[in-house]
Amino acid sequence: MEPIYWPSFLFLLFSALACAFAIAVVVSTNIVRMALYLVMSLAATAGLFFLAGADFVGAMQILIYVGGTLVLLVFGVMLTSQERFISMKTSQGELLTAGLVGASLFALLVWAAWSVPEWRGLSREEVAAIPVEPTATPIGMGLLGARVDSVNASGYLLIFEIVSVHLLVVLIGAAYLARAKRKRSVIVE
Repeated sequence: MEPIYWPSFLFLLFSALACAFAIAVVVSTNIVRMALYLVMSLAATAGLFFLAGADFVGAMQILIYVGGTLVLLVFGVMLTSQERFISMKTSQGELLTAGLVGASLFALLVWAAWSVPEWRGLSREEVAAIPVEPTATPIGMGLLGARVDSVNASGYLLIFEIVSVHLLVVLIGAAYLARAKRKRSVIVE
């Protein structure tokens, strides 16, 4: 009996989860559930990045999309929730159009992936011969502002500070707009 090849198993698991939750986002009618399904789909996509050895991109996927943008989306829905935004109904024509566009994009991506000979995969011997280097230390040093690839280049610290301030401003702005809208609706009634 052949042993389980864990990277292949994890790739299939994460890709199936990402696709299943992406489909759940499309077919769900509740906005809060859509946001939860989107979080799960993006987290599974981050798992695919980690499997591919792109630790930095996977970490940014979790920090920015899962941790930042979707939290703002959920807070925005909760703060500004009105009865007509809680549940969304999609017409059959919109579903058909979305399905055709999605199927066309999928066919194009499959064709592009199989047309490049280098993307068809490596044998197990070739994969075993690839040296594996730890990448957590350079990422940590980069987040602290120290560049490990170049002496004269600046680090990532300023970029992360800008992104964090941006997310904070968006959250405060969403809360302010939701509060102002609620005050106006109370005065009108």
